[in-house]
This record gives sequence, C-alpha cells and structure tokens, in this order.
Amino acid sequence: MTTATARAPLSRERLLAAAMALADVAGLSALTMRRLAADLGVEAMSLYHHVPGKELLLDGLAEAVIAEISNAVAVEAGVDDDWRTSLRRRCLVARDVIVRHRWAPNLLGSRSSIPAGLYPYYEEVLATLIRGGLSYHLGHRAIHSLGTLVLGFTQELFTPDSDGGSLDEEAAEAEFAAMAEALPHLTAMIASEVHDHDEDPLGWCDSQNEFEFTLDLLLDGLARAAER
Repeated sequence: MTTATARAPLSRERLLAAAMALADVAGLSALTMRRLAADLGVEAMSLYHHVPGKELLLDGLAEAVIAEISNAVAVEAGVDDDWRTSLRRRCLVARDVIVRHRWAPNLLGSRSSIPAGLYPYYEEVLATLIRGGLSYHLGHRAIHSLGTLVLGFTQELFTPDSDGGSLDEEAAEAEFAAMAEALPHLTAMIASEVHDHDEDPLGWCDSQNEFEFTLDLLLDGLARAAER
C-alpha cells in the first residue's frame, strides 16, 4: 500500500469528525457505533479505544460543537467593537455553526455534564460585558437572559423532533383545533404565526428573523439597564 492510498490512522479527532458528518447527513438517531465504524472503514470494537461507549461519543460530539463555535467566533472577532456589536456578532456567528449542525441544540441540552469548552466560552461573553462597563450583577443577569442565544439557538418550549425540528403539520393542526376552546390565546397566536417551516432551520419556530429580534431586544434592554 502506498503512502497516498494508506488509510489515515484512527484517532479521537477523526472519529468525532466522522460522527459529526454522519449526524449532519442522517441525524443523531442514525449515529451508532456500528454505523460510525462502517463509515470509517474499521471494526466497531476499535472505536472503543477512543470513546468507550455511545454516551462518551455524544459528550465528545458536544465538545466538538462548542470548539467549532469558539473557533469561528475567534476568527470573526472585531478588535474595536463596542460590547453590543461584539456580542451580537458572537451570537450570529455561533448560529451559522449551529445551522450547519441542526442536531446540536438537542444534543447540548441532553448532556448530563457541561462540556468543558463552555466555561471559557461564557468567560469571554462575561468579559465582553464587563469591558463594556456592565457590572458583574448585570453581567449575571445578562447571561441568564441571553441563555442559549450566545450558542446560536433559542431554547424552544416545544421540540417536536429530537434531531432539530420537523413538525407534522396535519397532526399539529388537529391538536391545535382540539385545544382551541381551552387555550384560545395560544391557538390564535400559533394560527397567526404559522409560516413556511423551511424558514426555521432549528425548529418549527426558530427562524433567523425571530432569533435576531430576540437578540436585539435583549441587547437593547441590557444597554438601557447599564445606563441607569
């Protein structure tokens, strides 16, 4: 076998990259050790030298997503930006990453341990706020208020699909019709807001416009609070 045709040695990094690619194409439900081994052209048992089980594979995948967001944000960072511009850019860059990996919001929400990369990531979010003149008290409130926006998605109240969001419109319509009398305001709101779900890359109600509206609303409110 020549060097040009030799297979790259199996590593944790290569394994996670293959897992991410598989999830992007087929969703998290398709990600099994057997399927991943087949994609890598190795025996399933060889994967366990690098990730000793499915849950640790998913933990590694969560860490890989956070690392990709952090790296993307670092590339796009503006040196002289004010805190609102900097934080807004961070959220939108993170969203670009998450839209490429639509399974990621549900994965991140399902982990029993916090990915290590989240700590330095939120440290930078807080540092941006403090450099902008906000107090630690307001910075604490800001992190609570922004929540997952800084990771590029909104934490939906309803998550109809574990791989990132697809809505059975006929079933939903029937369910909403059944709820109409008991829940008139929710039913009326949903009826007025139904739109083409192709606009919602991360769920049935998470469009780019809604993401940016929420983000700008929070940033404007934080700016006013900082001026008091």
